[in-house]
Amino acid sequence: MPVAIVTGSGGLIGSAAVRRFAQDGFDVVGVENDMRARFFGPDASTARNTRDLLAAYDTFHSAELDVRDRDGVERLFAAHGSAIELVVHTAAQPSHDWAASDPHADFTINANGTLNLLQAARDHAPDATFVFTSTNKVYGDLPNHLPLVATDTRLELPPDHRWHGGIDTTMSIDRSLHSLFGVSKAAADLLVQEHGRYFGMPTVCFRGGCLTGPQHAGAQLHGFLAYLMRRVVTGEPYTVFGYGGRQVRDNIHCDDVVAAFAAFHAAPRCAAVYNLGGGRASNCSMLEAIALCERIAGRELAWTLDERARVGDHRWWISDLAAFERDYPGWSLTYDVPAVLREIHDANAERWEAMVAS
Repeated sequence: MPVAIVTGSGGLIGSAAVRRFAQDGFDVVGVENDMRARFFGPDASTARNTRDLLAAYDTFHSAELDVRDRDGVERLFAAHGSAIELVVHTAAQPSHDWAASDPHADFTINANGTLNLLQAARDHAPDATFVFTSTNKVYGDLPNHLPLVATDTRLELPPDHRWHGGIDTTMSIDRSLHSLFGVSKAAADLLVQEHGRYFGMPTVCFRGGCLTGPQHAGAQLHGFLAYLMRRVVTGEPYTVFGYGGRQVRDNIHCDDVVAAFAAFHAAPRCAAVYNLGGGRASNCSMLEAIALCERIAGRELAWTLDERARVGDHRWWISDLAAFERDYPGWSLTYDVPAVLREIHDANAERWEAMVAS
């Protein structure tokens, strides 16, 4: 049976990857140590996802391992060797706000951890597809210099702008403010590309923005749709940071992300890079997201605006999906923002309400 190694296997994208590739006939080895609970507190723990996956799939095995542990990563890859056909690397310190509180931890997890995995794959399974979940933060704050126009509910690009349909990978990653998180992920992104070009390994960087889904352990510093819906359901207050709440994000469901992984693995390339998000089909501003959550939950949100935007935060981001759709025409989005929010609500509302009541 072919082996897929999935790092961050208890997280949003990692757990979706476990489900997808276990169902596709892989023996899936998860790498997970629940760092998310240490980053964002016990409510953000991924332990429940890991327990559910172990109960659901006999072909899933979870290794408690930190990607910074070079020797441990080496032993894991050596144990499975050439049976490894796929590596899905989703483990990360994911918040640009948190990164400033501990730059060493952020960089060693995101950059050094990625290097450990790449080298282990090169040594033991150089033909395995290596999928890396990068981020649009590698572009720094360059999107904030776009000529955006404010409407009642959002910021928007003029229709005749080259990136109105979405930002593509021709946007520079230079001469911009990245946040320390953006820097550590950019270093990892370049390492993945270089292993593809220099060593001929099949690698891909998917530069995502807001990745979401019902199993997302949303926290204030990361995972805004899940966290926002939770606050609406529980009646807890919510703070919007900057831009009058008109900042725009495209949002992509975790299953659509993992479907892109599967499509790439079926026909891999060396050193591929794609922007991956909801594109023009699935995006919203903060104000629009609040209104949608209130409509779905049937409750109003008590929210306030903090005029201070978060460092490195984007005013507007919509991904251009054309390059990936051209290279992998069998892939397409299956969710939009209302469908994502409805699923998040229906999967979690009862549990969230019970947690508050207790």
